[in-house]
Amino acid sequence: MTGMCRSQYYYVSKKDDSAVIAALETLSSKHPVYGFRKLYAYLRRDGKPWNHKKVYRVYKLLKMNIKRRGKRRLPTRERIPLEQQISINKKWSMDFMSDSLASGNRFRTFNVMDDCSREALAIEIGTSICSQRVTRTLERIMDWRGKPCSIRVDNGPEFTSHHFDLWCKKQDITIQYTQPGKPTQNGYIERFNRSYRREILDAHLFFNLSDVRDLTDEWIQEYNNHRPHEGLGNRTPIEAVRKIPKNEAAEVLK
Repeated sequence: MTGMCRSQYYYVSKKDDSAVIAALETLSSKHPVYGFRKLYAYLRRDGKPWNHKKVYRVYKLLKMNIKRRGKRRLPTRERIPLEQQISINKKWSMDFMSDSLASGNRFRTFNVMDDCSREALAIEIGTSICSQRVTRTLERIMDWRGKPCSIRVDNGPEFTSHHFDLWCKKQDITIQYTQPGKPTQNGYIERFNRSYRREILDAHLFFNLSDVRDLTDEWIQEYNNHRPHEGLGNRTPIEAVRKIPKNEAAEVLK
């Protein structure tokens, strides 16, 4: 004995949700980021007669009500004045840029520079650059350049990742984060990015990543060895490196 009445046992639902299912699947394929309320508004505008209870029941049946991952909250970032360094390897600045090939495929660049000499230390290029690739690039620079005391970065996911944070602690490198929405707090690398975009990314049509890398390598050689920099008294970054001591304090810009 189950305690279930005979009519309930033999009951077969006569609900036909095929039209609702088809409508929701069509809308979700066109607008994959929309939730129930937006999709239901589309259905009502199209003149569909179903009420919200029926649509939401089918919406859950199709497992469209997956909880979306919320945006991670960043800790409060304090404003750190932009400093004019008087010794190399005291602070490096880093940032990402993006552009596209002639085919429309996107690629990214990871740019690293020394705040004191304004020297371009690396521009890593790839379709995807994760935090592990960031630290590998920094290790390659450190093999020939030495280790910085601190680095200045924005709040991108590569720089706020657990892997990057642990790597910096292991290397005894201080991370200085800019405040969200304040790119001018990383002014040296932003100025560098503008030059790189104007003279390389916006000036050429790229068919593959090899084109980007070849032109970028040539540009770095020109930038570091031959191009005079007004902030260095019209010296090149390499000329500045030869005249700058390595382990002296930084002077804060007034």
